[in-house]
Amino acid sequence: MKVLGFVAYSGAGKTTLLEQLIAALRAQGQRVSTVKHAHHDVDIDIPGKDSWRHRQAGASEVLLVCDKRLALVREFACEQELDVHAMLSELDARVDWVLVEGFKHEDLPKVEIWRQPASGQTARPLRFMTDSHVVALATDDAGGLPEALPAHVQLLNLNQPAQIAHWMLANAARFEYQGPQGHEE
Repeated sequence: MKVLGFVAYSGAGKTTLLEQLIAALRAQGQRVSTVKHAHHDVDIDIPGKDSWRHRQAGASEVLLVCDKRLALVREFACEQELDVHAMLSELDARVDWVLVEGFKHEDLPKVEIWRQPASGQTARPLRFMTDSHVVALATDDAGGLPEALPAHVQLLNLNQPAQIAHWMLANAARFEYQGPQGHEE
């Protein structure tokens, strides 16, 4: 499987771009999974439903299964921050692509998404200057970039997700997942 992260400050359009890339890759016959980092308490279960009741009774894991999907809800004994490699090991390795939203500090190849700050907003630092894992920068305003891109960072048009998907497919070998510290999973 190939893994590519997408990082940006909140509101830059990560989720919108990933929705478009998933559709574009699926149109090319690719199977896609995603990993989304959430910075707050997330619950996909519905209070009162049987699976929710199982968790409330103390089950540490609940696997909800039907003929079209499964959902695993795992409770941790205490709060913890899992690394992206642990999350990737939970996925079906037979997919073609895993798109990772967030996890900006992890050692994965990443596309940084950048937009010009809105009026009254403070400019935020670009990650590609300090993060050697940033392989591309997707923006809707290349002329407004405050710094020049290094040679190893590809410039992508944020408004052309089909072109970004084409770039991903053309460079797929670069994104083959090697696991933590370069050891293939």
